Amino acid sequence: MNEKTLTVEKVDAPLDPQALQREVSATAPIETPQPDSTKNSSTYQWYVVLICMVAYILSFVDRQILSLMIEPIKADLMLSDTQFSLLQGLAFSLFYAVMGLPIAALADKKSRIKIIATGIAFWSLATAACGLSKNFIQMFIARLSVGAGEAALSPAFYSIVADLFPKEKIGRALGVYAVGAFIGSGLAFLIGGYVISLLKDVSQVVLPVIGEVKTWQITFMIVGLPGVLLALLMVLTVREPARKGLKMDQNGVAVKASFKNSLAFIRLHKKTFFCHFIGFSFYTMMLYSLLGWAPAYYMRHFGLDASQTGYILGIIILVANTAGALFCGWLIDFFSKKGYTDAAMRAGLVGCAALIIPSVLFTQVDNVYVSFALIFVAMFFSTFPIPASAAATQMLTPNQLRAQVSAKFLLVSNLIALGIGTTAVALITDRYFENTLMVGHSISIVNAVAGILGILLLYKGCQYYRASMKVEKLSN
Repeated sequence: MNEKTLTVEKVDAPLDPQALQREVSATAPIETPQPDSTKNSSTYQWYVVLICMVAYILSFVDRQILSLMIEPIKADLMLSDTQFSLLQGLAFSLFYAVMGLPIAALADKKSRIKIIATGIAFWSLATAACGLSKNFIQMFIARLSVGAGEAALSPAFYSIVADLFPKEKIGRALGVYAVGAFIGSGLAFLIGGYVISLLKDVSQVVLPVIGEVKTWQITFMIVGLPGVLLALLMVLTVREPARKGLKMDQNGVAVKASFKNSLAFIRLHKKTFFCHFIGFSFYTMMLYSLLGWAPAYYMRHFGLDASQTGYILGIIILVANTAGALFCGWLIDFFSKKGYTDAAMRAGLVGCAALIIPSVLFTQVDNVYVSFALIFVAMFFSTFPIPASAAATQMLTPNQLRAQVSAKFLLVSNLIALGIGTTAVALITDRYFENTLMVGHSISIVNAVAGILGILLLYKGCQYYRASMKVEKLSN
């Protein structure tokens, strides 16, 4: 390769950030001419966001429906809280995190729309397959498959949104997308509660070919299959957008979208990404602690049945979490317009600080109405890490590395937040308290520790992020 050509491919030797910065400055990147093959109207741009948001809704319905049916699944499959937490956390997060890396590498090179559509169809069929599970192993494998399919969505979408919108509108677009997570979680509780109520007097149902199945198994089939139709709609109506913000060498050749280059970019800004990856992971741990174990807390501590819990939490999530995600998107754009280069990190810090008190106290009050009021506030602020972490990544990272850097964040975040966080609640309950009725105290302990660590890391991360943005601005 020509000595003057920009590359960060060689990562065997220690990377010198100053040398890389001088080389980038000497070969200032140019934006590739954008063909007019993709529709560029504002209406079409928001249509792409909305259809991806619907996919995100289905993904969270498929992953979250499990938590509402904890008691019948535990009884039929003879599981402990720890085993159930493995289905809820590790089984999903393991493949979601690991498969995100090769899928993101493809997304930085190939059609992101086709990758998303394939993932939707795969995870939808895998969710339906959860309804066929007869034991822990079968359910574990099905949940692995759900995670593998869902790994295709977010990294590819995050890359797409940065090509559709200018920086000052990315926050709102990501906020709308993030709404899908919470509409999905709310619908999971509402649909689950409705199906459980509808079939409460039916112990099992006989289906053609499949035979006898329990009511919780039918629920998985009902929520899983519609995703196949959405995948088809996406392929037929959404076109791959032209890529913007590609880094080019002096010969006009784009820097290679490779795994090594994405690692080199992270190493160049290692302090920033350490605080970003780990800080937002602890913040997200609080979110998954609430979503994963709040149903069990209300059913065990206050004696609510699954249907009541589903309706109440479903409404809270639909209102509070949806409003929180939209507010976070607005807050990011507000900080951006005020000139804060760390706008997304700053919004994340605000949300994490506001979340600690209500997320710890909602399990420590004896009045169910006060508890619901506290969890409403907690759910509002628990939404911030999804749009904030995504916006921070997209604003800093070059186009051809966005999906891969996003996937690496999701790898870390899901292993820590979903894999460790939800399991930590179960382990504290099973091993320390040795009483499933004490799950509320376990939630409070996990949220307190995760919240404090999240605040410290995000506060320091704002400083590092501003420095990284200066480096990238000089190089451009």
